[in-house]
Amino acid sequence: MRASAKPVPASALAPTLDDIPLPLRLGTFVVVDLETTGTSPNAGAMITEIGAVKIRGGEVLGEFHTLVNPGSPIPPFITVLTGITDAMVAPAPLFSEVLPGFLEFCGSSDETILIAHNAPFDIGFLKAAAESYSYSWPSFRVLDTVKIARKTLAKDETPNVKLGTLAQYFGLEEPPTHRALDDARATVHIFHHLLERLGNVGVETLQELQNFSHPLSESERGKRKLADNLPNSIGLYIFRDSDDKPLYIGISKNIRKRVLTYFSASETRSRMREMISLTARIEALPTPTLIDAQVRELRLIRVHSPRYNRRSRFQERTLWLSLTEEKFPRLAVSKGHEKISLDSQVIGPFGGRFDADLARQALHSATTIRQCTPRITSASIKKASACLLYDLKKCSAPCIGATNEENYNEVTLQVSRHLTSQAGEVVTHHFERISQLSREERFEEAAEVRNQLTAYLRGFSRSEHLKSFSALEDLIVAKFSDQNSEIEIAHIRRGALERSLTVSSVREIASAVDSFTLAAQLPVESVALFPRATPEEVEMLMRWASDHQARPLFISGEWKLPTFGAAFHKHKVESLAKPDENVQSNFPAAR
Repeated sequence: MRASAKPVPASALAPTLDDIPLPLRLGTFVVVDLETTGTSPNAGAMITEIGAVKIRGGEVLGEFHTLVNPGSPIPPFITVLTGITDAMVAPAPLFSEVLPGFLEFCGSSDETILIAHNAPFDIGFLKAAAESYSYSWPSFRVLDTVKIARKTLAKDETPNVKLGTLAQYFGLEEPPTHRALDDARATVHIFHHLLERLGNVGVETLQELQNFSHPLSESERGKRKLADNLPNSIGLYIFRDSDDKPLYIGISKNIRKRVLTYFSASETRSRMREMISLTARIEALPTPTLIDAQVRELRLIRVHSPRYNRRSRFQERTLWLSLTEEKFPRLAVSKGHEKISLDSQVIGPFGGRFDADLARQALHSATTIRQCTPRITSASIKKASACLLYDLKKCSAPCIGATNEENYNEVTLQVSRHLTSQAGEVVTHHFERISQLSREERFEEAAEVRNQLTAYLRGFSRSEHLKSFSALEDLIVAKFSDQNSEIEIAHIRRGALERSLTVSSVREIASAVDSFTLAAQLPVESVALFPRATPEEVEMLMRWASDHQARPLFISGEWKLPTFGAAFHKHKVESLAKPDENVQSNFPAAR
């Protein structure tokens, strides 16, 4: 009698290349250090300098260094500590300009391991800053030399594991200086000294180092079996608790491989380890393409608001700047996107209330729109008194009846144009003001004016792009992989993903487009700007469709932007030249 074959669990299969331990001598590491304006990004602190050193096998492969304009004054005690002044960072690029180059320097998250001294601080700042500019932070593996030093060195060897203390203990010739690149170089030497110690006790692979510095508990190791039956394919994974409620939703090109990292010592985030302790099962949702998984992730997070997802939980709380609907309109910051249409006189969304208020200040400075909040009526006019803005000729004072509704409408129409079609007048006004302040060497005030202008142009530029992309009735795009081995094809309707698929050769594109164009013949059901998608989803699809490896195959409608629109002026502002050779600081850059 012949026995029937039983399926072999995934955990019992022969290990793949991804499962083989990585020898430390073959690993590619990027040691990073930051200087910031404070101790926490949640408290508004910003990055002022990035330094990084790439190493492999004990050799330096390259260095990355730049100052970063934080968009706000540097506190005096930070200047004393680091030596970085407002004048030094004034001509420096914004973080949004630095991030692409830094990520390119780091390389693939599959190959590169990040190292930092007190990694939660540096990596936390990088993640928060990337998120504030709508960048997706790669899932780098991270090592913390603080934790490694605590496990490696005896308590009687060093009083603490601060960078300066370890540099002195190991006798570094180039000690840390509270400057990013110097401290990154010092961390490289300290890391190599620690590896020499660990090599004597048999720690030779990345996995052994991770287990040494951050060992797993028995319960965490036991839950690794939850990943046994997950597929090695693109899609979403959902950690669920004992009540089957989503705890965390994520995406990956390889679901099983990504989930397994949560049950390894490379996962050092305390929140994620807490989440693992509550996990009862892990659900996999394979998708035909990565962009499909990214869109579904956004939609599921919006619906379920998992407690361990920080990003994208409150997509409905977007902030916009618009004119109020009343007899004498004023500028107001409002939440939500449901009532916004293609012809709405609105700019945004903004990353936060601070940026929205800066943009409003830019329009207040360039126009005489009223800034008071009370509703103006015939009765209120009799009791009101003019404010200082009227004396400064910055407001026509409709609150006291100094102007009638017809004349005030001219101001309203001017502001309306600044919200929909014309940014040039606002830019000209602020350029003149910045030039004047720079000539007088009043750089902090110039920085404030430029921050206002940049916030306004950033919000205007985003609304321009969103309206242009969402106006397309149908768009079919093919995106090629680096080796052209796989081609993602997506059908996007009015800024929302309809469906997508992956083909393996160029020959299959035509039939895929034919099937998509048949569906595209259906009428468009809404004129709202975001009928089914949130602004975050629209921008994600827009970035995907605008990638240099993406090619539009079918367009219904016009995908266009004004040549001299807000995006043009925004670039112009960010590349301002010095107004005078004698001035020792460039125009302060925006936040």
